[in-house]
Amino acid sequence: MCTTEFVAFAKRYEEFQKLECELIGLSIDQVFSHMKWIEWINEKLDVKIPFPIIADNGDVATKLGMIHPCKGSNTVRAVFIVDTNGTIRLILFYPQELGRNIDEIIRIVKALKIADEKNVAIPANWPDNELIGQQVIIPPPTDEAAAEQRSKEFKCYDWWFCYKSLEDG
Repeated sequence: MCTTEFVAFAKRYEEFQKLECELIGLSIDQVFSHMKWIEWINEKLDVKIPFPIIADNGDVATKLGMIHPCKGSNTVRAVFIVDTNGTIRLILFYPQELGRNIDEIIRIVKALKIADEKNVAIPANWPDNELIGQQVIIPPPTDEAAAEQRSKEFKCYDWWFCYKSLEDG
C-alpha cells in the first residue's frame, strides 16, 4: 500500500505545490530502508519521490496516535494537514488494509484554503454538492439585522443557510 501511496503523492506533487502545500512522509522504518525504498521506486517504477521521508523511531508516531493498538509496532496510515501557523487542521486515519485517497486530500487542501481566504464554509462533496453545487456557505449571522440582510445579498434556503458563488467575492 505505502508504495502505491507514495507514487500517487509523487505524481500529484506539482498540484500540491500549486496549493502551497508541502508534503512530508513519516515512517517508523530506518533511514536506510527509506533510501532503498526510494531507490527501488525510482528504478522499478520510474517515479522520483520529490518530498522528504522522515525516519521516526516511533516517538512521533506514538504521540500522533499512529501506532495500531492491536498490531504490534505497525502504524495506521494517517494524513495530518497542518496550516502555516502549525495548527493541525485535519487528521485522517486509515486502516493498514486501505490506501489513502490522494485526490480527496487535494480536495481538502483546496477547500481549507478557500474557507480561510473567503471566510466561508465548504459543503459536503464540494465542488459537486447535491444542493448548491460549487457554491460555498456563508457563515451564520451574528444578530437579527444581519439575518434579515442575508436574504437580500445571498441565495438562501432560510436565514441560517445562505450560500454564494466563489466569484461573488
